[in-house]
Amino acid sequence: MRIAIVQSNYIPWKGYFDLMRSVDEFVLFDDVQYTRRDWRNRNRIKTARGPAWLTIPVNTRGQYLSPIKDITVSDVSWGTHHWRTLAANYARAPYFRQYAERFERLYLENQETHLSAINRSWLEALCEILGVRTRLSWSMNFDVVEGRTERLVSICQQAGADCYVSGPAARAYLDANCFRSTGIGLEYFDYAGYPEYDQLFPPFDHFVSVIDLIFNQGPKAVDYMRRQ
Repeated sequence: MRIAIVQSNYIPWKGYFDLMRSVDEFVLFDDVQYTRRDWRNRNRIKTARGPAWLTIPVNTRGQYLSPIKDITVSDVSWGTHHWRTLAANYARAPYFRQYAERFERLYLENQETHLSAINRSWLEALCEILGVRTRLSWSMNFDVVEGRTERLVSICQQAGADCYVSGPAARAYLDANCFRSTGIGLEYFDYAGYPEYDQLFPPFDHFVSVIDLIFNQGPKAVDYMRRQ
């Protein structure tokens, strides 16, 4: 059984979903500290003026040490703003109309006040669209142990996983011996080699929300999440 353990992101890029679809269980690691100016509450889209951020406004004053799961939204109208921005910039995309009603409903009817819950609702909706059937779970549902790598190993053991799949940046801090000593395999995911697709507003940009891929490629989106 393969497992990945990653913080929840807001409407992530295609690589996030590629990692998700490569494992059997994907654990949202949201009882770790919230990081500002990161992917937890924002992501990039294409516009005629270049890449632009969509950011969920959150309450962080005095909460810089708070876990992601405790971060709350500071302006309930954020969904309306994000939907209008997406509609203005993707109305000419080939598959915008096919998904517009569903995305509009997700934005305008979402009453969640916690960032983690918002992120998960979007991840579940996007997984359904992309055909990703990996099990999603919370890190909060597992017993906590001390140590950065030890915590990950413990979650793997509790989940019954025999292989942990990590993003490449974790090479700098993961203790491979800790996995090896418990018989759990350790793999680093490679995000290189994604094919380009027809995209509005050139030049091409891989590092935008997967929503860009869905609006431009529709049912063929998953073909561009396979590395060459």
